[in-house]
Amino acid sequence: MNLSKIRNPEDGILAKIKEKGFAGIYSKYGTILIFIGLVMIASLVSPYFLTTANLTDVLKQQVVISLLAFGVTFVIILAQIDVSLGSVAALTGTMAASVMSMTHSLALAVLTGIIIGIAVGMLNGFVITKFNIPSFIMTLAMTTVARGAILLYTKGVPVSNLGNFNVIGQGSIGPIPISILIFIVCLIVSWGLLNRTKFGRRIYAVGGNEKAAAASGIDTKKVIRQAFIFNGILAAIAGIVLMSRINSGQPAGGVGYEFDAITAVVVGGTSLMGGTGTIVGTLIGSMIIGVINNLLNLMSVNSYWQQIVKGTIIAVAVILDVKTKTAKVKKKV
Repeated sequence: MNLSKIRNPEDGILAKIKEKGFAGIYSKYGTILIFIGLVMIASLVSPYFLTTANLTDVLKQQVVISLLAFGVTFVIILAQIDVSLGSVAALTGTMAASVMSMTHSLALAVLTGIIIGIAVGMLNGFVITKFNIPSFIMTLAMTTVARGAILLYTKGVPVSNLGNFNVIGQGSIGPIPISILIFIVCLIVSWGLLNRTKFGRRIYAVGGNEKAAAASGIDTKKVIRQAFIFNGILAAIAGIVLMSRINSGQPAGGVGYEFDAITAVVVGGTSLMGGTGTIVGTLIGSMIIGVINNLLNLMSVNSYWQQIVKGTIIAVAVILDVKTKTAKVKKKV
C-alpha cells in the first residue's frame, strides 16, 4: 500500500483555502460563518437564548430593521446611500396611524403610508439624479424634513385610538405572526426583483460601473430613481409595522433605525463602493445584528456600550470589504 497516496482531509481544506485566499473564502462564506459562530457563542453565554420564545422575539424585533435593510440594499448596490430611513419610517407609520384614527379603515391607512413612502422615494431619487447631489446630502436633508413634518403635523403628540391597527404588528394567522408573513413576502419580492428581473441586472450594472452602464444604453438615472422609490415603499411598510406593533403613532419613533439597517446590509456583504450585494446576505446580516442585540440585552450590557459595539462592527465590516476587494484585484493582476 502506497502511503504517499493517502491524503489527509485537512490538506485538501488547506489547499482550497490557499487557492481561493482569504478574500475568496470570506466573500463566499464569511457572513454565514460569523452568524453560526455568534449563535454558538450566544447559546453558551445564555441558556435562554435558544428557547423558542426568545428566538421568536429576535425574529419579530428584526422585522422592521430587515424591511428597511432590504430596501436600502438596492440603493447601496448602486453606490448610493439613504440615511433618512428612520425618519421616513416615523413619517409614514405615524401618518398611517393618523388616517386609521380618523377613518378606522385599515386599508386606507396602509395605502396612505405606502403612497407617502413612494413620494419620499421619488423626491429623493429625482433631486439626486436631476441636480447631481450626493445621496448622503439629500437623504440627510430628508431626515430633518421628514422628522420635522411629522412633528409639525402631530405637534409632537403620539397618535392613539387606532382600533384594530395593531393587528399588523401584533396579530397572527394561525401560529405565524402577520409581521413575519409581511417580512417573508418582502424578502421574496426583493430577492426576485434583484435576481430575476432586468431591473435587478441594471442595478448591478450601474453600481459596478455607471459610465459603462450608460454607454451600453441603460438609463442610469431612471434606475437610481426606481431604486429609491422601492426603498421608500419598504421604508413605509417598515414604519407601518413599527407603529402597529406599539399600537401608537410615535412621531419620535424610528430614531437610529437607519444605522442598524445599513449595518445589516454592510455586514451581509454588500459593498458601500457598489456593484456587489445580495438580499440573502442582507437577511443574514440583519439576523447577525439581531443576535448581537439580543445577546447584549440578555447579558444586561449598558446601552451605551451596545452603540460602541455596533459602530465597531460596521467599521470592521467595511475594512474587510476593502481588504477583500483589494486582494481580489491583486490576484487578478
